[in-house]
Formats: sequence, structure tokens, C-alpha cells
Amino acid sequence: METTRLFIITFLASLIGVIPPGLVNMTVARTCLERGKKSGILVAIGASIIVFLQALLAILLAKYIFFNPYVRNILLRTGAVVFFLMAIYFFVKARQKRTKIRVYKNAGSRSFFKGAMMSSINVLPIPYFCTIAAAMSVSGKIQYDALRIFIFGIAAGSGTFLTLYFYVISFLKIEKRTVTIAKYSNYFMGILMLVLVIITLMRIIYTWDEG
Repeated sequence: METTRLFIITFLASLIGVIPPGLVNMTVARTCLERGKKSGILVAIGASIIVFLQALLAILLAKYIFFNPYVRNILLRTGAVVFFLMAIYFFVKARQKRTKIRVYKNAGSRSFFKGAMMSSINVLPIPYFCTIAAAMSVSGKIQYDALRIFIFGIAAGSGTFLTLYFYVISFLKIEKRTVTIAKYSNYFMGILMLVLVIITLMRIIYTWDEG
């Protein structure tokens, strides 16, 4: 019963956590516009596998990170720097004189690794899943043995993939507007990166205030 509850809560938390537009799901959407449904799904699979690994890492380090502000600050600072660099990249790319969508052929493996790379850059799921794991183990009823750690990771990865697959279907339905979307998607991604920088800095400041 506890294992089932662990899976359901983690699955829903992962599914809901990816719904707001973010680095990974917008990468999936843009890939669908440029390369089609198959490549978008491969990006989603690559990203979900990384989330699975991040969830495993998070649950193994849950107690240490949850009670150690220094480690939490290191993760947040790393995320802030990466998001800032990504913002610069997208703004520079957006200013390029190109509105046509580039269609890539035989880019299956490239799409998979692109999803894995973008998901790896996004380090925020680690403290997110750490908090979930720590919150569910406060009562002491859930003991994270090897099986439950694996189930925790599977729930996180599958919840992420389901939401990303929804993004694939949704963006393919507006295929006629792909040129307009592609034209402004880099600006949107750049602004999104800046928002993530601000949110991450606020979390760092909040952690300092707690100390």
C-alpha cells in the first residue's frame, strides 16, 4: 500500500511539475515544429530518462540535501548560471535573420540526445524530488529500499513523459502556424531562462534568510 501511494504521489508530482512552459517541454514543442512527431517523442524519451536518473539521485540524497543548506545553495547557484547562459544563447539565436523552419533528416539519435542534454541542464528537479522524498518519509512509514527507490524513479520518469507527449500532440495540431511560432519561440525561451534565473536567485536569497 505504501509503495502504491509512493508511485501515485511521485507520478502526479512529476506530471504536474512539467505542465508549466519550461526548458524541456518547450524544447519538445520546438522539435515537433522543426522535425516532426517522431523527433519530438525521442526528445521526450531522452528527457524522461534523465528525469528518472535525477529522481534516483534525489531520493538517495534526500536527507542530506534537505537538511544541508550549503549543498542546496550549490545546486541553485549552478542552475542560475546555466539558465543565464542559456538566456544569452536564445536571445542571440532569436536575432538571427531566419524565419524559415529548418527540417532535419535522420536526426533521431540527435533528437534523443538533445532531450537528454536539455533535461540534464535543468537541475531544478533534483531539489524538487528531494523535497517530495523527504516529505513522504517524515512519518517514517516509507523506508526507501532498492525496490521503492526504483519505483520512485519510474514514477518520476513516466509522469514527465506523459506530459511531454501531451505537448507533442498539442503542438502538432497547430502545425499551420509553425512559421509564426518558430519565429518567436527563441525570444520566449530567452525570457523563460531569465524568469528561471530570477526564481532561482529568489530561492537562494530565501535560503540565506533561513540561515
